[in-house]
Amino acid sequence: IAGSMYDLTGRVVCRCGARCVVKVIRDQWFLAYSDEGWKRRAHEALSSMRVCPEEAREWFKATIDWLVDKACVRGSGIGTPLPWQPDLIIETLSDSTIYMCYYLVAKFVNSGLVKTSQLTNELFDYVLLGIGSAKEVSERTGASERTLRAMREEFLYWYPVDLRVSAKELIPNHLTFAIFHHTAIFPKEDWPRMFAVNGMVNIEGRKMSKSKGNFVPIRDAIERYGSDATRCALLLSAEDMNDPNWRAKDVQSTMVNLARFYDLARRIVSMKGKGKEGWVESWLETAFQRGIRIVTENLDRLKTRTALENAFYELFADVRRYLEIREAGASAPLLRRGLDIWTRLMAPFAPHLCEEIWHLMGRSGFVALAEWPVYDETCVDIGSELLMEIVEGVIGDSQNIIRALRAIEPKSVCYYTASRWKWTVYLRALELAKIGRLSMRDLMAGLREDEEIRCRIKEAARYSQGLVEKLRTLPRDEMDRRLKAGVLDERGALREIRPYLERRMRARVLVYGEDDPDRYDPMGRAKLAEPYRPAIYLE
Repeated sequence: IAGSMYDLTGRVVCRCGARCVVKVIRDQWFLAYSDEGWKRRAHEALSSMRVCPEEAREWFKATIDWLVDKACVRGSGIGTPLPWQPDLIIETLSDSTIYMCYYLVAKFVNSGLVKTSQLTNELFDYVLLGIGSAKEVSERTGASERTLRAMREEFLYWYPVDLRVSAKELIPNHLTFAIFHHTAIFPKEDWPRMFAVNGMVNIEGRKMSKSKGNFVPIRDAIERYGSDATRCALLLSAEDMNDPNWRAKDVQSTMVNLARFYDLARRIVSMKGKGKEGWVESWLETAFQRGIRIVTENLDRLKTRTALENAFYELFADVRRYLEIREAGASAPLLRRGLDIWTRLMAPFAPHLCEEIWHLMGRSGFVALAEWPVYDETCVDIGSELLMEIVEGVIGDSQNIIRALRAIEPKSVCYYTASRWKWTVYLRALELAKIGRLSMRDLMAGLREDEEIRCRIKEAARYSQGLVEKLRTLPRDEMDRRLKAGVLDERGALREIRPYLERRMRARVLVYGEDDPDRYDPMGRAKLAEPYRPAIYLE
């Protein structure tokens, strides 16, 4: 005599502490996930959806493929009775596949506008599927036509589901079940549009567990750190399907940084005077516009950590750098415009703090209801961005030289910027590199036709040899940026911020063009200058 025995693949313990075992229910009901036609419709729905992160899509596909018929009722517990066999209870995962619709109906039941006895198949067919009319359903159920129309309008407002967010552990069950059931019940125009999945929170690097005491109640976190710091710390701790890791020291650091943001905002609000208007102001204006684009794009992709890092840390660093460069000459109008943008970008992450800053700026209403900033490409100055990169590059190179030589701090630093003819060669080489035709032969052939270069063709050839190799490895997007910017006034840019350079280098700073007749160049360093790479002499 032989029989079949079913067992779990591993030890399973209930939340109450009891060990779980397999129980076979007589006359069990199954959901036919093995049906090939149903699987095809589920795949069709998935292909029309956005999935964040995109790598989760393959997990959904695999789940649809391997799902088989699933038992969907149990004999005891809390839940919904099986309509045609009330002594059985629909198990939880099978009972929550279109639970989004529950909220659309529950509000009318809870407010007394519809009785539970009136929730018939005819009512649901009308509200969820638009079958029949409010008048017909009202006559059969006793629910008012006005209420029925309101229920249908509620459904049409919220459906299809724009976004469903849940834990990655639910991909193999609840989330995939939801796709199946939406395709079985609703027409294509009401299938879900987007699912997003995330990880599970760890506490101090360990899995959160109430039984082991390793957990932090939200109420306690808010009382200790504040809601804004709690929100930001969680958002900064992970992204996509990575597991967030709650660390007390990280939350405390976030509190400090939010306080610095507030202090900086107060400083900006109290500033007076127009200040200077130069390339540094163009750079900061561009930084705010880049912030709008990057934060918006990442929020659209649910890259919340990346969005917050850019809205908070990147813009904070940019504003601080600007103030370090300009000091008392900072442009108050520009900073106030920037603070307006910055506050709106930060509002989804730190709403309470941003409302306070919004009030400090004298704005009316709530920042949460203000229009989201719109990226304006006309305010973007690529040249100023590149100039700032050059500035940071020469500072970094100078500091590296000092460290490498183990020298004492220099008394003076000389920077030499490339001559005009080198820019001509550089941009011509860039044009060839972009179209994949950069070679010494093609480059020199073009340069010989340029009157400015013809008289120094040998010098241009020596410079071009190293340039060709460098540009071949330059990323295409960087080629586009540099070609769009054209010739940069490196000498003028460095001279404009000379006081800042002197503070950073703690030395006197002199800036010359490679061809300046009065330049101080005792070691002949000027001839080494290249576009985007000024030559340096320390004394």
